[in-house]
Parts: sequence; structure tokens; C-alpha cells
Amino acid sequence: MSSMTEKNKNIAIAILIGGRSARFGSDKGIFEFLGKAFISYQLETLSKLDNEVFIVARSKNQIKQYIEKIDYRTLTAFILDDRKLISDHELHTPMIGLYSAFKELDKLGHDKVFALSCDNPLINFNVVDYLIKQSKGFDCCIPKWKNGFLEPLFAIYPVNEAFKIAEENIKKKEYKLTKLLDKNWNINYISVEESIQPLDEKLLTFINVNGPIDIEKLMKIYKDS
Repeated sequence: MSSMTEKNKNIAIAILIGGRSARFGSDKGIFEFLGKAFISYQLETLSKLDNEVFIVARSKNQIKQYIEKIDYRTLTAFILDDRKLISDHELHTPMIGLYSAFKELDKLGHDKVFALSCDNPLINFNVVDYLIKQSKGFDCCIPKWKNGFLEPLFAIYPVNEAFKIAEENIKKKEYKLTKLLDKNWNINYISVEESIQPLDEKLLTFINVNGPIDIEKLMKIYKDS
């Protein structure tokens, strides 16, 4: 399901949907929020960019469910989780989704990938565009809060290098996402408070949906924005 128009091959965009959503109770990406699937909000925002967009899924059945719920014409393709290195079939971690994205995008010749999760439906176009621009000349670009907390699931990674590190991490059963960052990389840490908040005053981009209480919070903020 490739796009009909020529897209920017430098930075791909990969949305991870493979989490179990155990606390949420249903697949977050296709949860309907004000009449539209969460991931549809992301796809509408990302379609304004000239970048190829991929969705990384845990199974063929999940892909089928998404095809029935979203306008997949905005996508370049789905990527299926590669679990060949995983012996525990019950294990679900974003590291698997990232590894799978890095592996496939490396084959496709992409230099970098903007990786994000479907947990943050209200991403801001100006923030996404800003990070992409700020990644130029750097290996990696990642938001950082004043308290030092990083946003590894809203970050730009070097595909080939990150693929190798993710592969080693999975072999070692090291699933902490910050372990993807190599000390030898030239990383552009973007201040959330100083650089991103002026573009997204209420920081809707980073509102993570984990349960019903988050839906109520999101509804209030979204209607007031």
C-alpha cells in the first residue's frame, strides 16, 4: 500500500501500536475519541508532512483491525513486529516495535526515523516539524524535561545504528528505551519547557493515554484548547 506521491526518504515516521493496552482495556490506537480513532488524529497531523509514514503492529490480525478503522491511504505501509529474537511469547515491550521498525527501514534505505507511540494522539504539527528540523546535523533528536526525563517514544533516531543497538539490547534482554542512546552519538536534546511548550502551550503532544481517567483529562483539555 505504497503512497502514489514521492516522499522524503531521509526521515521516515513510525507509529508503534503493538502494546498490549492491558490497563486501558482495548486497543488504544483505534479507540474512538469524539468520533475518531486516536491514531487518525496522528495520521491527519503527519499527512501534512512530506515523509513516509509506517505503522508498526504486533500481529496480522491487529493490522486487519486497523485497516477496517482508519484511512490507510495516508500510510506507506504496515510493519509487523519481528519476534525472532524473543523466546517469551508473552513479552510486549516498545523495544520490539522499535527494533522491527529500525530493521525494516534500514532495508528500505531510510537514514533516520521519527518514532512515536499511538498513546499520544494529540501530537502538534509544529512540534513534529520543529523536531525534524532540529535533527539536521545530529544523529539523534530527543525531547528532554527539566527534571532530566526523556521522551524516547517521541524522538528521531539514526536507523542503521539504532537497529544494531536494539538488536543487541534484545539479545541481552535489556528493554529500557534510553539504552538505545549511544554515548558516541551527537544528540540534540530539545528542552520541553523552553523550546516545545512555546509551540504547544498545553503540551497536548505529551499527554499519554493509559486509562479512562486519561480520557476524561484529554477531553477537558482538548475542548478548552
